[in-house]
Amino acid sequence: MFSFQARLRALGVSICATALAWGPFTAQAQVPEYSDAVQQATGQTVFFNAWGGDERINAYIAWAGDRLAEDHGIELRHVKLSNTADAVARVRAEVQSGLSDDGGSVDLIWINGENFAAMKREGLLFGPFAPKLPNMALVDTQARPTTVMDFTIPTDGLESPWGMAQFNFLADTALVPATAFSDLDALAQWAQDNPGRFSYPLPPDFLGSTFLKQILVEKVDADFSKAFDGDASQFAPVFAYLDDLHPNLWRQGTRFPASGPRLRDLLANGEVDVALSFNPSEAASLVLNDEVAPTVQALGLGTGTIANSHFVAIPVNASAHEAAMVAANFLLSPQAQARKASLTYWGDPTVLSLDRLDDAGRALFAAEPTGNNDIGPALTEPDPSWMAALEAAWEARYGS
Repeated sequence: MFSFQARLRALGVSICATALAWGPFTAQAQVPEYSDAVQQATGQTVFFNAWGGDERINAYIAWAGDRLAEDHGIELRHVKLSNTADAVARVRAEVQSGLSDDGGSVDLIWINGENFAAMKREGLLFGPFAPKLPNMALVDTQARPTTVMDFTIPTDGLESPWGMAQFNFLADTALVPATAFSDLDALAQWAQDNPGRFSYPLPPDFLGSTFLKQILVEKVDADFSKAFDGDASQFAPVFAYLDDLHPNLWRQGTRFPASGPRLRDLLANGEVDVALSFNPSEAASLVLNDEVAPTVQALGLGTGTIANSHFVAIPVNASAHEAAMVAANFLLSPQAQARKASLTYWGDPTVLSLDRLDDAGRALFAAEPTGNNDIGPALTEPDPSWMAALEAAWEARYGS
């Protein structure tokens, strides 16, 4: 079996603290003015690599593709991913093989966190393009600092914000008292009193890994704004918590749901009473669409939950830089953001400041049902290196 240190190296995480320092990015290609990009984008095809595990999101992306085709003559093809790291690896391999300027297979990628950090560090991103997008002016970056700071890493215009997120629990409040979410210890006590009714997705699924990070930031006293220093003993409180929790989980913690949607299915089928989400509006959207019991609500922890933004980025070797810029700008438009925020279609919170919209833009949001996104205190994401190290340590301890 690989050692913990070997697993970290396999994930590209150095054990030397100095090697984890983030250096400045270097722009790889000249970014056109947006007006020029619009003219050149007609007839281009954008291969949009985005997670494909949720049918509502897939339908939304298909709608965006229809609009881009109608308004700009752009074909948007959704390349459905189960893991964003797969697209990152493809870009890396293409650049290493000589496709460094154009001709790559990925034109736009839904991204954040460790995947963005890796692409920025390795010079795999085109830009800075976000400041060129007209609709970027509608984002209040001061009020929403995570729209320009991705897991503590400055975006430097190399990605465009798409949505806001905060970790939460989809809880059937007819079965689970609100007191179970005062903190993680209260959740563990509820799980002990109600064995088999809680679980979390198998890491490195994003929600599963985020649950691990939630335990990390609540249980470990460390400066998470700095890179992980290689000292795995810091994870001891996380594993002490999980060792106590696992026997009380669904399937006694011997199996884990493969993904967030799979865990949500268990909730809908009555096999568990709590699922996980990174969208505070998801519970209301699921209830509206009769996918879960009407008593399901989004609940945070009294101690706070991790919050961030998600983005789209353009690889340095994209074949359709111009059309990708136009697509990113459309995804930031009031029309696209209002539809995305609607519980009917997706329910993903907007990155736009409604105060910066005109009357017509605000009317688009007022016309759609939206959820209550106030689920309690928001906690800052750790540096991306913590997530990679924690996933490796979890696999070493609990994986096959």
